[in-house]
Amino acid sequence: MSTVSIIEVKTPGQLKQFVRFPMDLYKNNPYYVPSFINDEINIWNADENPALQYSEAKQYLAYKNDNIVGRIAVLINHKEEKELGIQKVRFGWIDFIDDEEVSQALIQKAIDYAKEKNIDKIEGPMGFTNLDKAGMLIKGFDQLATMIGIYNHDYYPKHLEKLGLVKEKEWVEFEIIFPEVLPEKIHKFNELISQKYKLSVLKFNNKEEIIQYVDPMFDLLDETYKHLSTYTPISDEQRKTYKEKYFKLIDKDFIVCIVDENNHLISFAITMPSYSKALQKSGGKLLPFGWWHFLKAGRKNDRANFYLIGIHPDYQRRGVTSIIFKEIWKIFRKKGVKYLETNPELEENKSIQLLWQDYNPVNHKRRRTYSLEINDK
Repeated sequence: MSTVSIIEVKTPGQLKQFVRFPMDLYKNNPYYVPSFINDEINIWNADENPALQYSEAKQYLAYKNDNIVGRIAVLINHKEEKELGIQKVRFGWIDFIDDEEVSQALIQKAIDYAKEKNIDKIEGPMGFTNLDKAGMLIKGFDQLATMIGIYNHDYYPKHLEKLGLVKEKEWVEFEIIFPEVLPEKIHKFNELISQKYKLSVLKFNNKEEIIQYVDPMFDLLDETYKHLSTYTPISDEQRKTYKEKYFKLIDKDFIVCIVDENNHLISFAITMPSYSKALQKSGGKLLPFGWWHFLKAGRKNDRANFYLIGIHPDYQRRGVTSIIFKEIWKIFRKKGVKYLETNPELEENKSIQLLWQDYNPVNHKRRRTYSLEINDK
């Protein structure tokens, strides 16, 4: 008889315990980076998270001997089902102690939920949309996490594989040490590509000048990734939320926008100073003093994270990525940044990985989602 009990999260107090559990689990881990506590709580508020307008979700806590020993969320994205014909239960926000009884009870909850909904597949860890965190870490447990990546112990994937879950999708991440000097051939190649396609790099004096390009950036994201089998277009509500949530964190100097001769956006890239150590020091809170750590990280930092990139299909594999990299290099030289960590990229997305191929990228992290087919619905 199992000594693990699973309780659905129903009260604000339980939700706070759900959000804080990984912070307790990784309390002394030097690589774990907490999320903003308020942001994690707001994920489950329909007024704050537009994905809940077309999704349903539940959160659960696992208890053993009256102690919280795990958590999991299960959700269904009905937009994915309607637009892509993909029917599955997503699971995410999964954390647990190194106890197979606990991990089994959590995954069984996802299976039970899928059976209840007459769905024959579960997959995770993943969030509601393509812009949410996804993928369980399978390499890089001794690397500092980022704001946009899930961190987990090395026993997590072992537990899931023992339970019969198999690899569904895999992402790769790279670390790049920026060169002190770019070879002359790169400068010449950039000039050639810019002249050939009549491209120019935008310069922004303030954040307000960027606003007119935010929606075109989202349009370009859709164009860039629409060929991927699991990509769903970003809704208007999501655009509004991401603008309000992340725009205040973006430094105008870390944005690269490239336009054609008609001033149409054909490519963009967003990097940011690494806020991982600031989040660790703040404990996931901006107040009362967390903001100070973020301010310091934004002003002086030798490490940056790559967040988003969009390249119109008409300009992919035409050398535009070289222009982007050169502009990022110029920014980093000015800001004193020496190291860049890329965002998770699907291993099949070779066109994006071409951006780094000439700069000795080191594949320091890998992550994957796991799935399970449920035959006895």
